[in-house]
Amino acid sequence: MTATLPGSSLRRAFRRHPAGVVVITADAERGPVGFTATSLTSVCAEPPLISFGISTGSSSWPHVREAASVVVNFLGAHQEDVARRFATSGVDRFAAPTCWHRLANGDPVLDGTAGWLRAEVQTLIPVGDHHLVLALVIATDLRDGTPPLLYHDGRYHTIQDDAS
Repeated sequence: MTATLPGSSLRRAFRRHPAGVVVITADAERGPVGFTATSLTSVCAEPPLISFGISTGSSSWPHVREAASVVVNFLGAHQEDVARRFATSGVDRFAAPTCWHRLANGDPVLDGTAGWLRAEVQTLIPVGDHHLVLALVIATDLRDGTPPLLYHDGRYHTIQDDAS
């Protein structure tokens, strides 16, 4: 039997891997919820599927588990405060100063982002103390020219334009 790597070693390895920062929002008819994530993955283009991970210990998990759809909000470089707010436990993440609105179907979406994807939840796959959520993208609203917010080595970063 192969020895398993301690979780702390895996976390340390992935701290070295830069990732885009998103906030996943949902509403399972009990009010809006959301959480900061760096685990967003494009699974395939045909059909347009995405995945992300969520801890079963997260306050958002019971809502995501029951939600028919989610919104992936791509955070811009100017939204580190939003990323921190949605990563903080025990606060009303949708209270001021958070600016948001509802889409026609009722899903919560954050204002001022680099764009968003709306996706219908297809499958919830239990994986250790998390669930992998597989979702079909059904709508997008993307903005050009908004640099992304990135996460690397425990800190938020932006992409610097080297073209000058």
